[in-house]
Amino acid sequence: MSRDEGFELDLQQQRVLFGAGRVDDVPAEVDALGLRAVVLIATASAKGAADQLSERLGTQVVARVHEVVQHVPTADVTSTTEVATTAGADGIVTVGGGSATGLGKAVAVGAGLPLVAIPTTYAGSEATTVYGVTGEHKRTARDVRALPRVVVYDAELTTGMPRRLTATSGLNALAHCVEALYAPGANPVTDLLAQEGARQLAVSLPVAVEAPPGSETALTARGEALYGTYLAGWSMEQAGTALHHTLCHVIGGTYRVDHGEVHAVLLPYVAAYNAHAAPAALALVALALGAPDAVLGLRSLAERLDAPTDLASIGLPADVLDEVAERAVAAVGARNPRPPDAPSLRRLLDDAYAGRPPGTY
Repeated sequence: MSRDEGFELDLQQQRVLFGAGRVDDVPAEVDALGLRAVVLIATASAKGAADQLSERLGTQVVARVHEVVQHVPTADVTSTTEVATTAGADGIVTVGGGSATGLGKAVAVGAGLPLVAIPTTYAGSEATTVYGVTGEHKRTARDVRALPRVVVYDAELTTGMPRRLTATSGLNALAHCVEALYAPGANPVTDLLAQEGARQLAVSLPVAVEAPPGSETALTARGEALYGTYLAGWSMEQAGTALHHTLCHVIGGTYRVDHGEVHAVLLPYVAAYNAHAAPAALALVALALGAPDAVLGLRSLAERLDAPTDLASIGLPADVLDEVAERAVAAVGARNPRPPDAPSLRRLLDDAYAGRPPGTY
């Protein structure tokens, strides 16, 4: 895209802190926001960090929520909002992956409370105004109240991530970069951010999963992955999403399949689906990956990370592929560079279910 075509950026106010040990700055950030009564939401894997933070915040923590699951069920939003209201909370602090951030965002919107997010995975949603809630199906929306006022990226909090979660969470972030390059709001600024985010993730993720967990090499790689994650989320916030995220939300939200694993499997297949409709965007992906071809590069990276590469192994029922294709076509609308149709999308899902190499759809 040339600058002569013009573009728009809708920038929101958010304070971002990067660096190992920066979680220690959270109490000061909470004070700076004028918060005196916060609800602390944490995933089970982040309980240790949440416990330490709770001690630091002391009486400012008026309630804690530990039961956090993927895809943000409506019932959890309702119950957590009630907890916040009953406790007289004036803010929310989340510690954990996308599930904790997602629940915090939904409650922030519903209760009108400011949010401080401390991500411990590479979800990237902390950099966006997008939030999702799941009833029978997953529904997403945008609201400026969902954007955390402060985000603290501390690589030390990611060192406990298992190899598989590191891989799938990182590929989730990479999917934000890939789709931001051809989504409806893509522009020269988002192109730069998405390409650099993809490059950072492609370089850092293999080191993050292969280096000894407590080593300085691993910590540095995880910090670089968090930086790539922030760029991924920021570029997606501006550019929007298309077919890939639509498919992931349909599959994950309806059939409760792990969000990061769905991203990991589908990424090269959707890239292949859009290859002829978005050649310039996918050429940038290939360049960022250091690969001759974006599709091959994405599949090769997933295999190197030992991430799942087929839908069958992550628990998607075989008899729902027709429904997935039809619902995705209806949900994506005109947001994909190639208008999808159910038959071709069904062929994509067949290949992804079996784990066959991505083809021509």
